[in-house]
Amino acid sequence: MNTAAPKPGLWARSRNVVLEQLRRGITPHQLALTVAVSSALALFPALGTTTLLCLAAGAALRLNHPLMQLVNYLLSGVQLLLILPLWKAGQWLGAPAFSLSLDEVKARVEAAPWQALADFGGVMLGGIGFWAICAPVWVALVYAITRPLFTAAVARRLAAAAEAAAGPPAA
Repeated sequence: MNTAAPKPGLWARSRNVVLEQLRRGITPHQLALTVAVSSALALFPALGTTTLLCLAAGAALRLNHPLMQLVNYLLSGVQLLLILPLWKAGQWLGAPAFSLSLDEVKARVEAAPWQALADFGGVMLGGIGFWAICAPVWVALVYAITRPLFTAAVARRLAAAAEAAAGPPAA
């Protein structure tokens, strides 16, 4: 019989990471900026790049690396869902039209591999261009939403600590 307590779910573990950062003194501004920047970078439309992007941005902006990687990890599924729409949106910026049908991609690669690679690179660059236009708006929006939430969490935490320090009410 297993008497060990069940492991908390992903949401509870994520919340615990945020609360631990608050305990260590990170400000609501830093926390909101970390979440906003890392969430934008996590949606970058090139697979396999987001971890390094978060690492570089975290170092440059002095943001919290563990939290950035947590947000990056949590949004990896969303990145996969958005990558094709971002590539398609890049066509509005002048990226070449490129069918992403597996049969057509295979035929293009077999016929002219270097040209197919160049065309696909253009599609990816178009998606990155569209992402670059949207990312600052995304960062501002996420920051504006999360900063008041984190400020309220700190206020609740301070109120609870003050109440605990005051002790039980006198009878």
